[in-house]
Amino acid sequence: MVNRNNVTEFVLLGLTENPKMQKIIFVVFLFIYIISVVANVLTMVTITTSALLRSPMYFFLANLSFIDACYSSVNNPKLIIDSLREKKTTTFNACITQIFGEHFVGGADVILLTVMAYDRYVAICKPLHYTTIMNRRVCGLLMGVAWVGGFLHGAIQILFIIPLPFCGPNVIDHFMCDLNPLLNLVCIDTHTLGLFVAANSGFICVLLFLLLIISYVVNLIIFVDESSDYFPKVVIFKNYEEDFKCTDNL
Repeated sequence: MVNRNNVTEFVLLGLTENPKMQKIIFVVFLFIYIISVVANVLTMVTITTSALLRSPMYFFLANLSFIDACYSSVNNPKLIIDSLREKKTTTFNACITQIFGEHFVGGADVILLTVMAYDRYVAICKPLHYTTIMNRRVCGLLMGVAWVGGFLHGAIQILFIIPLPFCGPNVIDHFMCDLNPLLNLVCIDTHTLGLFVAANSGFICVLLFLLLIISYVVNLIIFVDESSDYFPKVVIFKNYEEDFKCTDNL
């Protein structure tokens, strides 16, 4: 097996090689990054400094804002800085760290969205038991599941990459380090490994997406049923009130 240490750094091609377009990219992505981070930080500060943090929904929302701010900070700062550089390079270790960070935080983000869907399901389907089911211990446990799940997802991706031999070339046709462009630089056949990598990410995304869809469909069905039961009662009450007013006027 070829020693992967033959490649110690990678060259990123970026989004474009046009100097004028690179300046535009710098301004646009810097603006988007600042707005994203500031918005998420303000959301966290607003929730944590008020009594809203006691509510499970806002507790999860504050954590979601923190994760979104972290996810924005995984790739965007380097993309913004590289847009001003003629040659965009990154070390092997930095590239691996970036891949782990985006999958770690991204995995935690997706799992947390599923947790928030479960929170809404309990609030709609079991409102009387909501505070008992979604207590502080359960909320903390669910957040722990999100972080651990994201960590395991990122670690599995890295375990696929680290043992592989990189002997050249070292040019990544992308603006950031990612698994698929990196696999194209490996000296051995990575077709089977690419399927495993895609299955790892695809399985998690599809599974959590299906859970989200199912929870929203169930919530919608229950909401429609409760609305249909509530509407006749409102009509009867209004008719009774109108009859009472007519009798009183007579």
